[in-house]
Amino acid sequence: MKEPNEFLVFSGTKTQYLAEKICHSLGCPLGKLQITRFSDGEFSVSYEESIRGRDVFLVQSTFPPSDNFMELLLMIDAAKRASAHTINAVIPYFGWARQDRKDKPRVSIGAKLVADMLSVAGVDRVITMDLHADQIQGFFDVPVDHLYASGVLLPYLQSLRLDNMVIASPDVGGSKRANTYAKYLGVPLVLCNKTRARANVVATMQIIGDVKDKNVVIVDDIVDTAGTITKAADLMKSCGATSVRACASHCVMSGPATENVENSALEEIVFTDSIPYEKTSTKVKQISVADMFAETIRRVVTNLSISSQYLV
Repeated sequence: MKEPNEFLVFSGTKTQYLAEKICHSLGCPLGKLQITRFSDGEFSVSYEESIRGRDVFLVQSTFPPSDNFMELLLMIDAAKRASAHTINAVIPYFGWARQDRKDKPRVSIGAKLVADMLSVAGVDRVITMDLHADQIQGFFDVPVDHLYASGVLLPYLQSLRLDNMVIASPDVGGSKRANTYAKYLGVPLVLCNKTRARANVVATMQIIGDVKDKNVVIVDDIVDTAGTITKAADLMKSCGATSVRACASHCVMSGPATENVENSALEEIVFTDSIPYEKTSTKVKQISVADMFAETIRRVVTNLSISSQYLV
């Protein structure tokens, strides 16, 4: 078994808040890393301590802007050139994951491109959470440890002790995730069928199932503009739901998302802290996944199974 001082944890700029929590859970200091920025926007990465022969874990979510992804690539490259033993990218939120296939002619598959760039940079392992599409794991030729936010979200939902609870999916594409939650909690499942006018704009939506006099919990992986989830909440409330709340893995919350949530029928929306929420809303709550990632890192270092990390 390796001693704890044989691995080091480093963080990019925008995910340092989570890396610090992970290190606190691991009982180790956050590694010393310097990112130098130039006036034209370019930046460089340097490790301020020796990492030769060490297993390094680089914590960085790749949410916009693309600087966060570029930081991670430079961190991987610098670690490779500094003779790290293994380079493990800890990516709580894997950006570009919604571009996982050719859904129309002449488009890129962004998720595959990102996977290729990480591999070329020199990553040995990827630890991530709730990929938008599970098949993205197959885009890599290195091990991918795919964690699930259900490990922290399900206990929270259980703690609410809601009567007449139903789990809902805001679209058909998320039905598998919602069904998993419903089975674990032993409650009914409701689906929403939507059509889009264009990206981020919902044209029509219908509810499949009964929500009258029910406490509805909408389950999703990513909330971007919150247009879909708030439209679903308003529709369910108008159909007689007692209460509507939501939980999602990744708090993208871009553009008018906060305003949409505040003006909706949602009582609350619960996220993990894979992405920082820098605005203010009385309805937004975040639950940390730091302990889950810390335990996964501990198990990777000591060559133990991580399957016990999964509730469902």
